[in-house]
Amino acid sequence: MSLKRLLYGGGVCAAALLAFSVSAQAKRARCFTSDDGYFPCSYHAIDDAGSFRISAPGYPTYVLEIDGPGFAYGYVNLGRRNVPLPGQFVRSRDDGACWNNPQTNTKLCAW
Repeated sequence: MSLKRLLYGGGVCAAALLAFSVSAQAKRARCFTSDDGYFPCSYHAIDDAGSFRISAPGYPTYVLEIDGPGFAYGYVNLGRRNVPLPGQFVRSRDDGACWNNPQTNTKLCAW
């Protein structure tokens, strides 16, 4: 199932607004999402737990907020809207830079 198709049913989440407002030093990275494929991006750590934001011109901005070791919830910025991604993301056992959502069969990575 496509991330973009799943996004339009969600609402604005206060936690996502906070995550997008936290400022951190950006690092160059290579990203991958199930919808967008591979693309160069900026990686921003947003807290000590490992939560992060990835962004790139021409692509949605994604945030993964760590909920506990190996588990996270995601958000995407669609212009002026921050929309929660459905389901929970689980850190990949094969590649620690990747997060999988078994409920939606989607993947998000940042190297």
